[in-house]
Order: sequence, then structure tokens, then C-alpha cells
Amino acid sequence: MRISSISAYTVFDSRGNPTVECQVFLEDGSIGRGLVPSGASTGHLEALELRDGDPNRFGGKSVEQAIANIKQFISPALIGQDVFMQEDIDGLMIDLDGTANKSKLGANAILAVSLACVDAAARSNAESLYRYLHSGHKPLIPMPEIQIIGGGAHSAGRIDVQDFMVICHGAKTLMDAYQMTSDVYRVTGDILKRRGKLAGVADEGGYWPVFDSNEAVFEVLIEAIEKAGYVPGKDISLSLDIAAAEFFDGKNYHLALDHKELAPAAFYDLIAGWINKYPICSIEDPFAESDIEHWQKLTAEFGDRLQIIGDDLFVTNADRLTQGINGNWANSVLIKLNQIGTVTETIACIDRAHEAGWRAVVSARSGETEDAFIAHLAVATRAGQLKVGSFTRSERMAKWNELLRIQEDLAGNVPFAGFKVH
Repeated sequence: MRISSISAYTVFDSRGNPTVECQVFLEDGSIGRGLVPSGASTGHLEALELRDGDPNRFGGKSVEQAIANIKQFISPALIGQDVFMQEDIDGLMIDLDGTANKSKLGANAILAVSLACVDAAARSNAESLYRYLHSGHKPLIPMPEIQIIGGGAHSAGRIDVQDFMVICHGAKTLMDAYQMTSDVYRVTGDILKRRGKLAGVADEGGYWPVFDSNEAVFEVLIEAIEKAGYVPGKDISLSLDIAAAEFFDGKNYHLALDHKELAPAAFYDLIAGWINKYPICSIEDPFAESDIEHWQKLTAEFGDRLQIIGDDLFVTNADRLTQGINGNWANSVLIKLNQIGTVTETIACIDRAHEAGWRAVVSARSGETEDAFIAHLAVATRAGQLKVGSFTRSERMAKWNELLRIQEDLAGNVPFAGFKVH
């Protein structure tokens, strides 16, 4: 089915910042839509999100140039193309851009069109997105990785660690995991309120409390898990996104809340101490992407019992991931569509991880939209885990609810990934 026209315009993300939405129209009347999210903590290797930089337009965050690029360059090149040839469409846009990081047209422009093409193709086929995307793989409902307390760049730096999450590995079903998480989230709020530490929510919906130290957060979460009726480390474990690059200056790690400036070796000891002391089953970006030595050391010491995820380290780039696989930098990769900028390249990164026996965690961004494409992506690619933020705020719940719809569409005839604790 051929593409007949393409439109693009500004919409807004969950932070109220402009982002790109694209519509792809097909000759049979089908219309596909793609919306692009935006991150707060971004790796320097990510594809470029093109913003206008005019301080008089949304604080410099307007996306009119990216939209103009869709209309002026991408649309003329894609009209008449077969929408079912996704690799060709994405490859054409990559060639049209001609840069390593999609800085000419903007990754936000390219991704909006890429997503809209997939959506249009699925609609033309009268299929759900996950069915169109699965390419012969048997669908798999992912384990949710859900934020309880937000910090780092998602909360104006109130806590240094960016995400304190839970993985309910004791859950037998998706609904079990949702209930367990909801219980912990509710009890955590009660504890924080009682202690006078509650101060709103962070970008991704997690609590945004005031603490005296990063380590104090662990104690609250363990108390919440227990008071909710679960056993830490048996039913529910902690998952951390350190986002260490956000407080690394090239020489030392600066923990503002703890009033500490730590050399990489000392920071490694701190992270290792947390792993040994608390029921942590997953840790993301424990070091800056340039601190490869300590990535390798952590993987060698803890990789057989801990999920070690590279986010800024790999930026959803299959070539970069291959380096990490060969160098034993980690054992898992975070998957974010807008880090790489096309659906084709995103799926290639997931496939590369699975070929190596690594885990892949599909993730939202802190500046999200109501779009639920990533829920379909996680199911279709058998990623096994989905991370979209907390269990609150409608842009987050849209993804969690979409998993339930997919499960219902499959009439329950699909396995739940669960989570194996080493």
C-alpha cells in the first residue's frame, strides 16, 4: 500500500514541552500517527532531538524546524513508497539525513514519520500494532518495572539517584504485578506523608520526597514493601536507575545529597555496598558511559546475580551494543526509540541483545505522550520488561493499560515474562 501524503505539526508532551506528531495517509484511506517523547537525562551519544533554540518560543524548545524538515524533505521522498517496506522507509530517511546522529533532519522528525508509517501499515492490514510488529515471534507480556520514588534529572536533583523502582518477581501474572506495585506505591505515600517528607511527584509520577541521604530511600522502600505484606528480595526487589553520568564531571562523581565527591573507585565501592546490603535485582547506568573500567568490573563481580543495564552506555545503538557485548560491559540494554530515531534500528538493537543472551528493557522517556506504541513493541519483540515510569499519571497509565488490552486481545493465551532473580 502506497503513501499518499504526510502531515506534521506540534503537540505537547507530559512536561508541557512541544514535540512532533506526524500523520501518514495511505491510498486506501488508512491513517497512521506517530508521537515523539523526550528525555531529561540524555546520553551524549543519542541521536539529536532537533529544537529551534529561540528563547521567545517555548523557552527554546519549539520544534518548528523538525516539522519543516518533514514537510520539505521527508514527505516528498516518501510519497509513493510502499508503507509495508519499513526497513526501506527508515533507510531512506537515514540516507536523506546523512549524518551519524540524525542532526540534519532531527531524530524527532525521522522517528515521528517512522512510527506513523508502522501505525498506518498496521491499520491498513486491520491489525493491532503488536501483531503487525511481531514478525513470527510469539508475543510475550513483559514484566513491569515501575518507579516508586523519582530523583535525579526527573525531580530537579532532589535525590541523586534518578529512579527507585520495584520489580515484582513474585508475581505470576501482569495483574499480580500491578496489584503488588500499587500496594507498595500506596504504602510508600503513607509513610512519606506521616514523616512529613512528601513534596509532590516527579516527572514520571513517582513520589518526589525530601531526604537527608540517598540511602534513606532504601530504608523507606523496604519498610513499604514489608508493610504492604510482601517479603523484600523474595516477592519484590528494588531496581535502580543511577543515571550516574548526570553527576560525573569527567573525574569524580558528585553526590549532592550526601555531600560527597567520590573518585570512580570509591563510587564503585559505594554501589557495590548498596548491592550487597539491599535487595537490589537490577541497576541501570551505575557509571558514566565513559567509565568503562567500572562497568566491566561490576559485571564481572555481580553480573551472575544482577541485571546490569546500559542506557546512556548503549543509546539503543546496535553497533555500540555489539562493542559492549564483546567487552562484557553489562548484561542488559535499555531500549528507547528516540535514542536511535527509527523503528527499524530499535528492533535491530533488541534482536542483537537477544542473540547475545542479553536482556532488553523497553523504556519510555520522562517527557512522554499519550501514545502507547512501546507497549506493543515490548510484547511483539518479546523484550520481557517494560519501564514507563510510575503507577500514576495518565501518560504512564496509558502504557500499563495498553498491556491489559493486548492481553485481553490475546484472550489470555500468551505467557507472562516474569523475572528470574539470579
